[in-house]
Amino acid sequence: MSNSFHFGDSVTQYGDHNVGIIKNQGPTDPKAALRELVTAVAALRGQVPAEDREVLDESLEAIGDGAAPPSVLRRALRNISGVASLVTAGAPVVESIRRILDSFES
Repeated sequence: MSNSFHFGDSVTQYGDHNVGIIKNQGPTDPKAALRELVTAVAALRGQVPAEDREVLDESLEAIGDGAAPPSVLRRALRNISGVASLVTAGAPVVESIRRILDSFES
């Protein structure tokens, strides 16, 4: 069996035969989550074609400092997630988007 751990994962095991990874260990502050996304997108940019970089750049511009209207924010996050889901290196971006959405819901 293979385990896949990512930055921010918290794993606690008591006893035998326990399997599980606790997610949602990232920032709960929307601004911190947004900074995390910008960093993850910057790392992703070099691994996607020019047209996808354009989508990433336009989406980050639309998000701005996070004060964009909810519909604009969601559309931009969907666009970024779409690009990120096409490449293996996009997993941190998708995770950052999930944290942003979680932070706005809490």
